Amino acid sequence: MSLELKHREELVRFGKLVHQQGFVSACDGNLSVRLDSHRVLATPTGVSKGMMSVDDMVVVDMHGKPLEGSHDVSSEIAMHLTIYRMRPDIHAVVHTHPTTATGFASAGIALDQPICSEVIVTLGAVPLAEYGTTGTPELSASLLPYVHDYDAILLSNHGTVTYGTSLMHAYLKTEAVEHFAKIMLVTVQLGQQRSLSPANIRKLVEARRSYKGNNSLASMPVGPLKKPERDLEENLDKLKAILREEDILASRKR
Repeated sequence: MSLELKHREELVRFGKLVHQQGFVSACDGNLSVRLDSHRVLATPTGVSKGMMSVDDMVVVDMHGKPLEGSHDVSSEIAMHLTIYRMRPDIHAVVHTHPTTATGFASAGIALDQPICSEVIVTLGAVPLAEYGTTGTPELSASLLPYVHDYDAILLSNHGTVTYGTSLMHAYLKTEAVEHFAKIMLVTVQLGQQRSLSPANIRKLVEARRSYKGNNSLASMPVGPLKKPERDLEENLDKLKAILREEDILASRKR
């Protein structure tokens, strides 16, 4: 079996999982895998993620231009490409709309309170990106303050994006985000949260280094998090500068 066929089968498998778990409905969401430094394999737009076949997948270049496939790719592929561009260690991206986590994202609340030991070890925190209109460069730009330091981000009024060294790792981080969101919601309903002490947080961060499930290069600082210094417009300018530099480097290699 070729590596690309394996990745196609994984996209079918995890597409069914995100649908079965209720992380997406109808034709929502998108998943992708990095094939090499120039190509990405992605799920098609307009197709239920629970009803895909291996032949439905689309291959695009690092600018989102379709190279193979009979379907269109989602306009949100630019968000995936931004993550791959900023994080060479990342090989898979999962974007979904899990109900509880998206509820927090729509309420403008980050999942960054240090109340759950497992989350500190596996994710650090889940920051809330500024709202960016889907299908536009704003969505990619909104991720820039967090992509390097975290592997899971809430998208304001939209959903979540998680990423990892494999599709399995990216998917499991989506599960972890939604599970933490449910825990956070219970503490809100109870009217009380008890944060871990700084000393206990330090112990958990130290334990993260030897945790076998952690293969991320992200530093994953623990919350509560401060508001980013740059606003969306400034991040848009930074994204454009990154793309211009990439184009210049590519032209020199021709």
